[in-house]
Amino acid sequence: MDERRLVRISKYLAKHLRHRPERIGIELDAHGWVEIDALLAATAAHGFPISREELEEVVARNDKRRFMIDGDRIRANQGHTVPVDLDLPVVEPPPLLHHGTVARNLPAIRMEGLRRMGRHHVHLSPDRETARAVGARRGEPVVLVVEAGAMHAAGHEFRVSANGVWLVHHVPPQFIRFPG
Repeated sequence: MDERRLVRISKYLAKHLRHRPERIGIELDAHGWVEIDALLAATAAHGFPISREELEEVVARNDKRRFMIDGDRIRANQGHTVPVDLDLPVVEPPPLLHHGTVARNLPAIRMEGLRRMGRHHVHLSPDRETARAVGARRGEPVVLVVEAGAMHAAGHEFRVSANGVWLVHHVPPQFIRFPG
């Protein structure tokens, strides 16, 4: 499959497995899973046919490992705006995690911390490079360091998705190291 098709399918899946399943007539279960056959039938019925081979290749080649296949089911690993419980256990995070953003967001972050906005969680990266890439999607990236170990000690719950993204409900400003 060429790179353009891979990206188109990945974006299509992200939209419908994370945000708008009803748009193509699929229903995610409580944990975000949908039967692959139902997904493929729905994509075809809505004018965007995807073969099983293409689906498996997108899951295998996606650089951010956004999706997971388990038997005959598929789901997005995180980033949902629709109600799902990914059933991820609470785990102790490393001492420091990172968050990529852009400069225009810094005044609000200094006041309110990192908020989940329309998603279920704030997404944190295990390394600076990944956070930089996330921030770069919206402009010149700014990488914030999150004192995750201190947050955990203060009672905040962390989870980690199958693709290594750390998830937390909120990061108060006192746990954020701002650049400069």
